[in-house]
Parts: sequence; structure tokens; C-alpha cells
Amino acid sequence: MDHATCSRLLSATHFATSLLPLTARLLPLITELGRLIVSVRRAGLTPQACHCFETRLQESLREFGRIIIQWTFNHLEPHDRRDLPGQIESGGTWYRRRSKTPNRSVATVFGTITLWRTLYQDVHGVEPSIFPLEVRLGLEAGRATPALAERAARAAVASPQSAVLAALRDDHGVRWSAATLRAVVAAVAAGMEAHCQEAQASRLLSWLGQADRSSGSRKPVLAVGRDGLMLPIRGQACYREAATATVSVYDRAGRRLGTVYLGRMPEPGQGTLSGRLTALIEAVLRAWTGPPPRLAYITDGGHHQARYHRRVLSRMSDARHPGRRLKWHWVIDYYHACEYITKLSEALFADARAGANWARKMRRWLREKPRGIYRVLHSAAAIRRRIIASAAKREQYRAAYAYLRKRMRWLDYVGYRRDHLPIGSGVTEAGCKTVFTQRLKQSGMTWTAEGGQWIVDLRVIHLSGVWSEVYQSYLGSKEVLGIGTQGSTPKGKPSKAA
Repeated sequence: MDHATCSRLLSATHFATSLLPLTARLLPLITELGRLIVSVRRAGLTPQACHCFETRLQESLREFGRIIIQWTFNHLEPHDRRDLPGQIESGGTWYRRRSKTPNRSVATVFGTITLWRTLYQDVHGVEPSIFPLEVRLGLEAGRATPALAERAARAAVASPQSAVLAALRDDHGVRWSAATLRAVVAAVAAGMEAHCQEAQASRLLSWLGQADRSSGSRKPVLAVGRDGLMLPIRGQACYREAATATVSVYDRAGRRLGTVYLGRMPEPGQGTLSGRLTALIEAVLRAWTGPPPRLAYITDGGHHQARYHRRVLSRMSDARHPGRRLKWHWVIDYYHACEYITKLSEALFADARAGANWARKMRRWLREKPRGIYRVLHSAAAIRRRIIASAAKREQYRAAYAYLRKRMRWLDYVGYRRDHLPIGSGVTEAGCKTVFTQRLKQSGMTWTAEGGQWIVDLRVIHLSGVWSEVYQSYLGSKEVLGIGTQGSTPKGKPSKAA
């Protein structure tokens, strides 16, 4: 197809006339691209020439996209402001049209553009002014398009602030300050967090359906866990306890199909995490219509874990049978219990080898013998009566013995294995590392509770595998402005125009 034919076809296209100004702006860049292609074909082919060609081509194509997106966005509103509605309504407030002003710092995936948009002011002068075009485009913090904001938030999930800023500069030609990056990440995190539970519940229901259809002799299991870890909080001289929770689904063969994660920065009582975990569990069980799975709660015996079982899980109602409570199997992590057997052996035996042999035998009894915890405690008590230990060893023995004795009813590992329940909380402990440690406990890092929570909210969405669903739900929920009658003046309480 020759040049003349292309020109005729373009002229015959119904939208070609409206794009002539854009075409004129792109012609110099197209000419530059052509020269670049010709030069690389004429030059000798070397690795250096290939690198130079590819790098310059990427820069040119990015500029090509930047010009197109800037021109397109700036032609979404009429140039004559009188063609726009005189008033619009948003959130029950009416706004009056003013002049067009430029936003010279709108970041896109192709680079930074200048956006000309019309200002609307509150008719009563109380609320802040708005820019309807920015609202409809979904700009985050007035600085980033949805596509660029998502890339910035995804990068912040895994990388520190300096690395994210460098990536935005190198990959997108966007030069932000740290304050701008924080504002965009905070806006994205707040918006996505509101849609996280729904997506996580949907994912868990999908896994439950897969588990119900799986082959095997076991009953599907819905396993819940929670754990804590210490984080350095800025402005405080000590560490504070953050918390992670997990909800997993196991199929009939005992395979873990997947896990969703929750996380919360340090707060007294961990009430927010408990509330969100409870809401997620109830949403899943309420929506699940298949055969009920086994319900397992797998944790160590810590204070918050025990209180959550006592106050929430043990009292949780069965939605299918009003008046009845759900049966939750609380499993104290087997490996955590084994740590206390080791402490007993250290307190009881002066000979390290003898103590290790006794501890190995007790761990096997605990796991494989019926009423294994009774056998362990009886053995420890019998040895204790024959040995006179130091005061420190006696205290170590008393603490370890009391821990195990107090939790005997939740250490029935033979019964748990018979019911095909997990006996270790490794999934939740690994969650502490992936949600918090890998990102928030890098060298020299300290956090505010608010700033850390932005990152945690994004990380749990990413780790749960629901990022795309949550982000699309967030974009779909953004406010759409209602348009009032042009030139009208509201009297009393205005109504939204049809």
C-alpha cells in the first residue's frame, strides 16, 4: 500500500478530521522514528548499536504515548467553558463553574502531562473546589492516573521508597518527591482496603468449591490462624506487637489450596484485626452452600490467640442452624508445644545428651500416642521428684509444665491427625514474615502506625492473590458526578438531575 493510498483511506475515515491537530503534533516524532530506523539499518550491526537503537526507540515511543494521552485528555472537556454545565452536584453539594486552569503534574505511564481542567466552586463557599475532569479520570491525589498509581502501589508492596521513586523515574519518566509518592500510595491503599474483604471471601469460596470437588477420604478444612511479631515504631523507644491472620482451605487429600492474609500494625488489644478476621469468616460461612467443612483454629497459646478463641470462635453461631454454635477445633501448634518439652528437658537433666533423648521421646509420644500430653507430664513429674535442681531450673520447670498443663485439652494431636487437621501453624508464622518482615523490617527501617498500615494493606491484597479484582472494584466504586441544569441556581435543597 503506497503513501497516496494511505492518505486517501485516512481522509475517508469519519474521525480523521478531528485528529488532524494530533497528527500534526506527532509528525515530527514519526519523522524522528523513521530516521532512527533508517540509521540502524545503514549502520553496522553491533551489540552497542542494538542497545542504542532499542533505548532510543523506547524513549521515542514513550514520548509518542505521552503526547497522545495529553491531547486526548485535554479534549475531553469543551474548550469553551460556556459549553459546560453551569452547575454540577457531588455528594449533596452544588458547585458553580469557573475558569479552566492547568495541572502541570499529572503522572501517566508515559510520563508527566499538563492537564487543563475546569474549576467548579461550592456555591456556598464552604467545601473545597473540585475539578470534574480529574474526578472522572480517577486521578489519585490529583497527581497520578489510575494506571500509573497502580504501578506505584505495586512497586511499594515490595520495594522501599527510594527504589520506587527510582523505578518511576527510569521506567516512566516521572519525577516525584517522597511526599507525593506517600500521598498516592495512601490514596490507593485506602481505596483498595475497602474492597479487600469481598474479594478475599470470593477467593475462599472458590477454593472451598474446589476442595469439595476434590478426590480423597478427608473432609475439606477451613483453617484459621493468627500470630504476632514485634515492629520498630518511629518515635517510640521500644518495639510494639503487630499481628497477622490467615485463612486457608485444604482439600480432601490434605493439600492446601490457598491462603488469604490479614495484617494490622500495633494497636492495643488487636481489636481491628479481630473484627476483620471475624467478618471475613462469617461472610464465607454465610455464603457457602455446600457441605460444611471442618473448622480449625491453629495458633500458639498466646494471650490474644486464646482470647479470640474464647470470646469469638467458641461463641460463633451456625447460620444454617439458628441457636447452635459452630464447632471449632483449636489446635495449639505442635512445634510450639515441643519447645516447652525442650525447656522441661533442660530443667530436668544436667546431662544434655540424656535430656535430648528424653525430649525426642516425649515429642514422639505427644504426636503419636493417645493422651500423649498426659504421658509427657507424668514422665516429667516422675523425673522431677527424683532430682534436686537449682532455683532457676525449678522455675523453668514450673513455667514449662504449667504452660502445657493449662492447655492439655488443645494438645490432642492423635485426634487432630485422625480428623485430618493441620497440627502446625507454619502458614501463619510464614505470613508474619511475608506480610511484615520482608518489607517492614529491612535494615534501619522504622514506621509510623499509619504509614506502615498503608503498606500492610497493599501487601495482604497482593499476597492473597486478589490484586486485580480489588483494584478494578475500587475503580468501579469511584464517585461519578451528577450534573445539574446548566445555569440553574439551586433553591432550597437541590435534586440530582436525571
